[in-house]
Amino acid sequence: MKYYVASDHAGFAVKGQVVEFLRAKGFEVEDLGPQSADRVDYPDFAAKVAKAVAEDGNSRGVLICGTGIGMSIAANKVDGIRAAHCHDFYTAQMARAHNDANILCFGERVSGPGVIDSMLEAFVSTPFEGGRHAGRVEKIMALEK
Repeated sequence: MKYYVASDHAGFAVKGQVVEFLRAKGFEVEDLGPQSADRVDYPDFAAKVAKAVAEDGNSRGVLICGTGIGMSIAANKVDGIRAAHCHDFYTAQMARAHNDANILCFGERVSGPGVIDSMLEAFVSTPFEGGRHAGRVEKIMALEK
């Protein structure tokens, strides 16, 4: 499994923590930027990660901005993406288990280091349950057509 990670300037300070966490878990990680905390536009980086995940079927992504809201809205515009705006372990766990989310979005300004690690742990370790949820995910994906 490969993870694509990006942020905007408001998420830059914790992006390194995310990359370290994922690499420590044994995942291949590609940091798609930015490479500094200079002001950037979050839709540009959401698009980079979302397009990479959509093209690489064996991957997921993590996007960080100030709140996580803008990144999730932008990423969900790309066909094949189910970007979940999460704020704790439970929402990240359910995003994977029930929605088969392929991108985790959160906000640096609203999530502390321990919460970030717990969200990442839930996201990387929770499988999609399938079953009754599979039909619902199919209906979500059908909205793209």
